[in-house]
Amino acid sequence: MTRLAAADPALDGRSREVRRVLALMLGVSLVLVAAKATAGLMSGSLAVLGGAFDSGLDVLTTVVAITLARVAGQEPDEQHPYGHEKFEALGALAMVAFLSITVYELVRTAIVRIGGGGGEPVDTGLGVAVMGASLVIGVAASEYERRRGTALESELLLADAAHLRADVFVTLAVLVGLLLTRLGWRSGDAWTTLLVAVLIIRTGVHILRDTIPVLVDEAAVEATEIRRMAEAMDGVDAAYDVRSRGRREGARFAELTIAVRSGLDIEEAHEIADLVEGEVRRRLGARRVVVHVEPRSAAPARAETAE
Repeated sequence: MTRLAAADPALDGRSREVRRVLALMLGVSLVLVAAKATAGLMSGSLAVLGGAFDSGLDVLTTVVAITLARVAGQEPDEQHPYGHEKFEALGALAMVAFLSITVYELVRTAIVRIGGGGGEPVDTGLGVAVMGASLVIGVAASEYERRRGTALESELLLADAAHLRADVFVTLAVLVGLLLTRLGWRSGDAWTTLLVAVLIIRTGVHILRDTIPVLVDEAAVEATEIRRMAEAMDGVDAAYDVRSRGRREGARFAELTIAVRSGLDIEEAHEIADLVEGEVRRRLGARRVVVHVEPRSAAPARAETAE
């Protein structure tokens, strides 16, 4: 017995807000790319140009995120009866892939520079100014996106914010490297970059830890909790075959079977199922709840294999 949700204004509003935040972050990334590329070319600093490359990845990942956010905000359809929210998790995995590219390039470049004893002298003044400003902008932007991602419970925004924080670490490493270069330690930026690479790997691990449960349909809540909700209601003799999925309120789904007294007519059984469905949906913040009804006489054999 199923009650399908109609178009959800809250879901649509959330999707628009996610896209709005991502569009703002795209603008920030474009500004940082232009500033770093210009400073790198004018100063002759490969480190600053590397920072521009990393910010360019931010632009690419944000464009991907905006596209996926639009898809994730669509209503369930025949091909996707449980909605499109998993596209957000797929977008988060794409972020990890881009982070991996960043780590590879950082480590490769750092090792080459350490092996070569450093790099050619560069005019670091402009680079220090631009990277310092980029650091302030990056910290503010990543913290804003993190807060909005937490408020909207968006894996996509949180993953993009993590990627921006990784870019902040890269910017900091380049800045420190430039300052060390000015002080005469030509390999300082390379050693700092290796440390930053480790921090970026840590960020990627955290994204995977939060994303994989969504993709593998980890239970939203313990089956015993849903069973207790149902069995506490009048007319329900037992509840079993409980399943749930979805980590965010409004995007959770649950399914269960209830046993009712044998001999009830269809209307009475329907009323009990509706009450159970409404209670479970309310308490879980579920988008859809499916309640199957069976007579009590059919329950024992099924209940032995209940979760």
